[in-house]
Amino acid sequence: MVFRAVRQVLIPLSHAVYRPTIEGRENVPRTGGVLLASNHRSFIDSFAIPLATPRPVNFLAKSDYFTGSGLGGAFRRSLFTAMGAIPVDRNSASAAQESLDAALEVIKAGGAFGIYPEGTRSRDGRLYRGRTGVAWLALEADVPVVPVGLIGTENIQPVGASMPRIAEVTVKFGRPIHPEAYRHLPAGKARRQLTDDVMAAIQALTGQEPAGVYNEVSSR
Repeated sequence: MVFRAVRQVLIPLSHAVYRPTIEGRENVPRTGGVLLASNHRSFIDSFAIPLATPRPVNFLAKSDYFTGSGLGGAFRRSLFTAMGAIPVDRNSASAAQESLDAALEVIKAGGAFGIYPEGTRSRDGRLYRGRTGVAWLALEADVPVVPVGLIGTENIQPVGASMPRIAEVTVKFGRPIHPEAYRHLPAGKARRQLTDDVMAAIQALTGQEPAGVYNEVSSR
């Protein structure tokens, strides 16, 4: 209920201020478990996607965002909670598995979960190789993956900027990729092929240059 109330306020406000271009919303299933796999350019991405989708979406967020003190900390904590963010300690030795477990719980319950297969933000604008967690989740929970292409979000809050800026933003939702087509393959190959196909679909939406390597995970 809180998420819906926040969306009812933020969606028209963000659309009035930024006038985003949103394409392919019909590709997002209205019900049932689903993964939204996106490129990652900015801190603001985890707000841009839920505000563009026809349904609530959960994302992981650094646990630091939920522990601040004072009015600023309380506001940030309330905002992230209302937007459906799930805290995760990225410095934990088991952070990767905890993240997958949290995502699996959401999609098995019929929810939508946003994931960045690159692992962290691209600092140079290239699209990095996807990590296979997205495919593991899709195959484990038997849910489709909707590729998402974000264009321009890096200009809203560039690295180091303390306040958002006005910039043109485009959010594109591609056609769902279903895990059934990969089940005839050995498990490891199925995860790799599904992940590569998801990244290829994202690249087709954004036009980014493929980096061909994994991005270095950062705590920032």
